[in-house]
Amino acid sequence: MTTRPRRAPRRAEALSRDVIVKTATEILDAEGEDALTLRALTVRLSTGYGAIYHHVADRNDLLAAATDHVIARIVTDVASAAEPRQALRAIALGLFDAIDAHPWVGAQLTREPWRPALLDIYENLSAQLHALDVPQRALSDSAGVLVNYILGVAGQNAANARALANSTMDRSTFLAAVAAQWAQLDPARYPAMHRAGTQLREHDDREQFLAGIDLILAGIETVHRAGGGIAEVTIVERP
Repeated sequence: MTTRPRRAPRRAEALSRDVIVKTATEILDAEGEDALTLRALTVRLSTGYGAIYHHVADRNDLLAAATDHVIARIVTDVASAAEPRQALRAIALGLFDAIDAHPWVGAQLTREPWRPALLDIYENLSAQLHALDVPQRALSDSAGVLVNYILGVAGQNAANARALANSTMDRSTFLAAVAAQWAQLDPARYPAMHRAGTQLREHDDREQFLAGIDLILAGIETVHRAGGGIAEVTIVERP
């Protein structure tokens, strides 16, 4: 006598889009983007495909919704009373940490730039830049520079972390190995890298990231405080 395989128990309570998105986020964080399938969701939530499709159109919609969920918490958590420069730093650092914690977010942000997540980032950065008295004509360029820097550096940091997680070498060992290689460089040909090697063991990714944000903001403020636009700055070459 053959026995039929037992079905997974059906979910007792009704599903919501929020529950589905949070569960998808958990799968993405634990197992990566390839692990997120509608089949995996039905198993995790003890439900059928119809219940999932009632709330999300497809896997791409689910990925985008999970990204919106992560980013929304960052751009809305910045205190409205915060000084604009500090608010910009807080948003930038929040995005850096979010992409570090959720590596799949960085790729998804640039995959569908019309989704709320990236639009909210631009809107919030632009609002704070406007509060810094950046002229309207320069807001788009200034916000674009910040977004490209934030997503580029945060994405690279997350990629490096994933590579180390899949190797037998931890971060300290990796930095020590790179420092040892740089120490052997010809100081006459690579003086900057030779000096940097002595500080690499104590390198802090978040501090370096914030240093870059401060440099960008200082440049934006300096250019526009002088009353000109970025394209109007004259560079004087030394004889």
